Amino acid sequence: MDTETKIKKTKGKKSQQNQVKIFLKTFLIAFIIISILYTPALVFFGRVSDYNPWADGGASSLEERLPAIVDPDSPFFEAFQDKNRVNILLLGVNTNLTDTIMLASFDMDAKHIDLISIPRDTYYHRKGYNGAGENKINAAYRGDPVNTAKAVSEILLGMPINYYAVLDYKGVENIVDAMGGVPMTIRKGGMYYKDPYDKPPLVIAIPEGEQLLDGKQAVQFLRYRSGYADADIGRIKAQQEFMKSAFKQSLGLGLPKITKTVFENVKSDITLGMATKLATKAIGITSDDITTYTLPHTPQSEPPYYVFPNAVETAEMINTIYSIEPKDTTEAAISE
Repeated sequence: MDTETKIKKTKGKKSQQNQVKIFLKTFLIAFIIISILYTPALVFFGRVSDYNPWADGGASSLEERLPAIVDPDSPFFEAFQDKNRVNILLLGVNTNLTDTIMLASFDMDAKHIDLISIPRDTYYHRKGYNGAGENKINAAYRGDPVNTAKAVSEILLGMPINYYAVLDYKGVENIVDAMGGVPMTIRKGGMYYKDPYDKPPLVIAIPEGEQLLDGKQAVQFLRYRSGYADADIGRIKAQQEFMKSAFKQSLGLGLPKITKTVFENVKSDITLGMATKLATKAIGITSDDITTYTLPHTPQSEPPYYVFPNAVETAEMINTIYSIEPKDTTEAAISE
């Protein structure tokens, strides 16, 4: 199975986008768990089962806009229909682009969550769009998560996408503040870094020792990498520790406050009835019940640095997730 691949990036804007991507990716893992755990609180507010409590409650659902999101020609069509799974598309957005694309696949019978990360530079051709940047999957969004849902489903060989959740990093900051902060042990020497060329200028200043990080400090913590000997790998490890700490912290919070903040900062088409069902099925889930994957791919080493999906290895990944034997697949299954 392919692992995270480093792609060359220039400084400045691209570096900033990459930092935001990693930050959002980490928190989205925690978000899907937290939202599943806290949604039942709204039952006590007297909401009906089809009520949409999220930031954009009037948004149309994937079911309404894409009734045939599952590709009947997919070699996994039968399995996609039979398994008791709910697939939720998680998007970290920056204006009209997606910096983070993840699919959370929740097996309600096995009480297991599989998280598939889709690199933002994944090649995805859209008819009528010929620019280099326009043929990256992050450009499919254009303010509408349904566009990205269609693209991700095609890349994943017809995997169904039932719901979406959209979050920006300002929303993450708000959620951490609503949690009352996240306790972390800061490395010896602390975390200090300045980038005057970032917009706005980035200043990281977190003292060493036991700290309760507020929203702004949490952003700084998750973006920090300069002091790690192994750079991005060190940052990923730190982010994983943050996610675990945030998860533990969330368990002791008062439901109404955190629920209200999550719903105010997230755009989703998940109804209260479905969210309550997910919460019921998720009882007992721990961080050990989460498996992460990255879309198998081959990176391009020169501009525009596309990430080309590998359909054969993608089929193997889906087979692992769904525990089935694939019928047949070829590279042609990827959208052309």
